[in-house]
Amino acid sequence: MNTKDNASIEIDVLQLLKKLWSKKFLIIFVALFFATLALLASIFLLKPTYTATTRIYVVNQASENNITSQDLQAGTYLVNDYKEIIKSVEVLSDVLAEEKSSLSTAELSNMVSVSIPTDTRLIAISVENQDPKEAAKLANSIRKLSSEKIKNVTKVQDVTTLEEAEVPDKPSSPNIKRNAVLGALVGAFLAVVGVLLGEVLDDRVRRAEEVEDILGLTLLGIVPNTDKM
Repeated sequence: MNTKDNASIEIDVLQLLKKLWSKKFLIIFVALFFATLALLASIFLLKPTYTATTRIYVVNQASENNITSQDLQAGTYLVNDYKEIIKSVEVLSDVLAEEKSSLSTAELSNMVSVSIPTDTRLIAISVENQDPKEAAKLANSIRKLSSEKIKNVTKVQDVTTLEEAEVPDKPSSPNIKRNAVLGALVGAFLAVVGVLLGEVLDDRVRRAEEVEDILGLTLLGIVPNTDKM
């Protein structure tokens, strides 16, 4: 009994695969259609944004040239402090006042991202804005004002500018190629699901094997369709 059930499952799976193969052009068409929609939306609907990044190097105060394990441990503890200082309301407010920007501190905070590679004292400050020049100006202003704030609060020896933010020449988002690929994958997935559901929910008898499975009787013969001959 189990052998018969397993055989039926294999036949069903094989039939589904055949159905998918017979609908391959439909699946490809739907995938290309969704990819085109994603491509057009990325080009005409989504506004491009630019990311400008500046980097600073933080030097901890030490009485000797050799760095001890305590220095490294203190540096590890301070990384989150640096992030909080850079995105603090006081620093962002000073930046907006200096640049005479109409943004709020909350809006500017959403544009700013701070990253610190593991086991380093490098801090990358990135600003995302629809205006590439504005993104670079804000990033450099945040770097300058936050550097002074970091020195005053954490009492580090120095905060050195490693790299100033330059005006980006290419948008960081939207990623048109990625969106098109995702659109194609979504379209193909929906098409495959639609074909499989249509096949599973279709209860019509179309094969001789299905007559035997449903009625439990032996098939004696088949009347051919003379219209297809």
